[in-house]
Amino acid sequence: MKELELKYGCNPNQKPARIFMKEDKELPIKVLSGRPGYINFLDAFNGWQLVKELKEATGLPAATSFKHVSPAGAAVGLPLSDTLKKIYWVDDLGDLSPLACAYARARGADRMSSFGDFISLSDVCDVATAKIIKREVSDGVIAPGYEPEALEILKQKKKGNYNIIEIDPAYVPAPIEHKDVFGITFEQGRNELKIDENFFSNVVTKNKELTGQAKIDMAISMITLKYTQSNSVCYVKDGQAIGIGAGQQSRIHCTRLAGTKADNWFLRQSPKVLGLQFVDGIGRADRDNAIDLYIGDEYMDVLADGAWEKIFKVKPDVFTAEEKRAWLDQMTDVTLGSDAFFPFGDNIERAHKSGVKYIAQPGGSMRDDNVIETCNKYDMVMSFTGLRLFHH
Repeated sequence: MKELELKYGCNPNQKPARIFMKEDKELPIKVLSGRPGYINFLDAFNGWQLVKELKEATGLPAATSFKHVSPAGAAVGLPLSDTLKKIYWVDDLGDLSPLACAYARARGADRMSSFGDFISLSDVCDVATAKIIKREVSDGVIAPGYEPEALEILKQKKKGNYNIIEIDPAYVPAPIEHKDVFGITFEQGRNELKIDENFFSNVVTKNKELTGQAKIDMAISMITLKYTQSNSVCYVKDGQAIGIGAGQQSRIHCTRLAGTKADNWFLRQSPKVLGLQFVDGIGRADRDNAIDLYIGDEYMDVLADGAWEKIFKVKPDVFTAEEKRAWLDQMTDVTLGSDAFFPFGDNIERAHKSGVKYIAQPGGSMRDDNVIETCNKYDMVMSFTGLRLFHH
């Protein structure tokens, strides 16, 4: 197949639309089910590159959950604790494969943003992973292959119209890429930068003790940022992104946005949230929405008389700001990556509030000394990579 006609482009009024290969080459994908659209393919191809590089960097199966051409979550296949299984709504599925753990992490980190995601998997989709995908609201999945039973499970979604794409894992794109904007063609070399543990050898802070897990988390943050719309920062903990801030014009706003997502991830593990008693029959999306409101500033939207009865069996106590801060103070050893330099120490101050211990960023700001000084104040470990990772 050399080209594939699409229903429309980014919006229904943008026709005609297609994907195709130049020089009469074959597309490196097969559509096994559904009819993926323009944005679906943008998410799929960006996500596939991300998980492929995560697998190469860590040796672990990887998954990502994409929305609007940026990842909502990305992770490698480390085992899940009982608490994580519960907040990711997979505690009833029994033993999970490493790939299933990777997707549960990627989907579960920011469930509000992942609603209706496009999934990318580094490995052949197995039955355990397909069972998680089947129960979630999702647009589609791309993987290098599918176990026969897993494929049949996925084909049951959306009355047989779920988008399932198989990609050739051996496909290598041309080294020069092109993009048309306003009738004008842009050309650049592909970003073939390889990120491994040597990428973080230039530690500029007084504390230079980078753990093995921190190096893995730094690699996850950088590879995730490589495929996230800039400006972007990424908080990572124990093999998974827990807060991604994408496409913000100001870096401090990006750091705050991603930090809030990381905080919410940890607040969902608190006894007050784990103890919420939902009414019978409530869907996962409604539970996610209720939890997001309960741990946020708009908590009265779910605690007001006439509202809570529709969601909870027992009216929860308010999760006070003091209680939330006390819980968040227990979050430690978080890694923060940035796709460009931090221009001010205020980013570090905000990162500290979310338990950040390790930082990877290009460096090169006129105020690097101030940023390093702020890191030293909190005994953080910061690496200067020397390389920017803008993605547009």
